[in-house]
Amino acid sequence: MPEFAQLLEGYRRFRQNGYATQRDRFERLAEHGQSPKLMVIACSDSRVDPAQIFDVDPGEIFVVRNVAALVPPFETTPGLHGVSAALEYAVNVLKVRQIVVMGHGKCGGCKAALTRELHGAPMGRGGFVADWISQLDEVREPVVEEHGTQGREAERAMELAAVRVSLENLHSFPCVQEREASGDLVLRGTFFAIFDGVLHVLDRDSGEFIPED
Repeated sequence: MPEFAQLLEGYRRFRQNGYATQRDRFERLAEHGQSPKLMVIACSDSRVDPAQIFDVDPGEIFVVRNVAALVPPFETTPGLHGVSAALEYAVNVLKVRQIVVMGHGKCGGCKAALTRELHGAPMGRGGFVADWISQLDEVREPVVEEHGTQGREAERAMELAAVRVSLENLHSFPCVQEREASGDLVLRGTFFAIFDGVLHVLDRDSGEFIPED
């Protein structure tokens, strides 16, 4: 199939260009390990790659990507807690100084949370998507009351609400609380509009998402 062949072509370009021009950086990272100061929690959507959007080099950001860029609340019940594990590692081991939650426009996960459908089809048999986006059930009601379930205005309201939910849930983690209290950690909310390429940053005073120049 051609898809993997395209990946291999990209790999060859990387070996010839990217790796060759940054060989010293890669060797330092291999020898000394990573020490990023920023953690970015972003969506798995193939259109919103944080490294590309923020134009950073390898080793500069620690990235977790999942459906709708969601952070679940702190809990210790049995289960597999991938996001929580990555967060714990970033805060306690890497000692990141900032955590950036980046939502985005045209987010399929947020739209599914809004419409209770996945691209017009029922949720999967495993219930994984439905269970995951149920984290947005609480904020869905006010969004639907004000904007309904259809249209770009409703979708954007849900996308912005999802960023706020993740930030709120981050505050439930003891390791985050401790680092914030000591002034060693800052949480930030952002929103990237893929249709115009503009990044919006959540202003902590006004609570509004302000576009960056």
